[in-house]
Amino acid sequence: MKVIEHYDKSTEPLISFEVIPPKRGGSVQQVFESLDKVVEKVQPPFIDVTYHAAEAYIEEQPDGTLKRIVRRKRPGTIGLCAAILHRYGIDPVPHLICEGFTKEESEDALIELNYLGIHNVLAIRGDNTTSKISLNQNGTSNKFAINLVEQIQCMNRGDYLEDIVNAEPTDFCIGVAGYPEKHFEAPNLDWDIKRLKEKVDAGADYIVTQMFFDNDAYFRFVEKCRSHGIDVPIVPGLKILSTVNHLKSLPKFFYLNIPDELTAEVDNDPENVKQIGIEWSKKQCQELLDNGIPGLHFYVMGDPQPALDVIQGLSGR
Repeated sequence: MKVIEHYDKSTEPLISFEVIPPKRGGSVQQVFESLDKVVEKVQPPFIDVTYHAAEAYIEEQPDGTLKRIVRRKRPGTIGLCAAILHRYGIDPVPHLICEGFTKEESEDALIELNYLGIHNVLAIRGDNTTSKISLNQNGTSNKFAINLVEQIQCMNRGDYLEDIVNAEPTDFCIGVAGYPEKHFEAPNLDWDIKRLKEKVDAGADYIVTQMFFDNDAYFRFVEKCRSHGIDVPIVPGLKILSTVNHLKSLPKFFYLNIPDELTAEVDNDPENVKQIGIEWSKKQCQELLDNGIPGLHFYVMGDPQPALDVIQGLSGR
C-alpha cells in the first residue's frame, strides 16, 4: 500500500520509523533485531530506510600516482527494503537522494524498486558534499529534490530518460522533507515553504519534517504551509535526545534548536539524560496527538527502545 493510502485510510494517527542500513561490511542482523522489537510492539504501517551518498577522494598509490576512489559507506538500501517487505510484510520507504547519483542511476534504482513491488520513495537532495571531490563532474545529477520529484513523476507517466516505445509507467508515492525551523540554506522560513510548495505542485504526496524539539515550531510551520496552499499530510519527524552529546551534535548536524528547558534539565542531571529525553518526548508526542497530527515518525537510527518507551502510554491513538 502507498504511504498516502495508509494516512487516508487510518482512523488514528500512525506510528512509523526510520532506520539506517549497516555500514559496509556490517551485519544486517542488528537491524533485524531492532525491527523485531518494533514490529512486536507497534506493527508500523511503513518503515523508512535511509540512502547515503558515496564519497569521492584522491588516494596516492605506492607508485606515486593518484587514484580517484568512490565509496559508499552504507550501501544496501534497496536490499534492506526488499528484506523488510518480505520478512515483515511492511511497506518500506527507501530514500532516494540527488547528491552523488546521476539521473541514470536514480532511474535504475526506481526500476529495481518497481520490480520488487516497492512503490513508495522519499525524495531528498541529500547532504551537500562540496567539501569533497565532486561526484557530479558531468552535471548529470538532479540538483534539487524538486528535480528528483519531477523525474519520478515522469516515470509514473511512462517517460524515461531515453525514448522508449510503450514504456511501462511506474506508480510511486512520493514523500519529501520539510523543515519547521527552515532549511539551513534558506534565507527565511517563508522562502523555504515556497520551495516546498513547488515540490508538492510537482507531485509530492506527503511531507515528513526534520526532527524538532519545540512543538511551537511545528505548529507554526504547518500553519504557514496551509496558508501557502500546501494541503498534503505534514508528518512530524521526531528524535529522542538520549546522550549529553546530542546537545551539541544535533544542532551541529541538523541545524535545529533545543529548548532552554530541555538543555537545563540535562545540564542539571546528566546521568539521567536518557530518561529526561524520553519524558520530554512523551510530552511532545502527546501534545502533537492532542492537536490532530496525521502520525508520528521516529528517527530511531540503531536503537528503537527509547521510541518504544515513549509510545507506551500515549493516549489518543
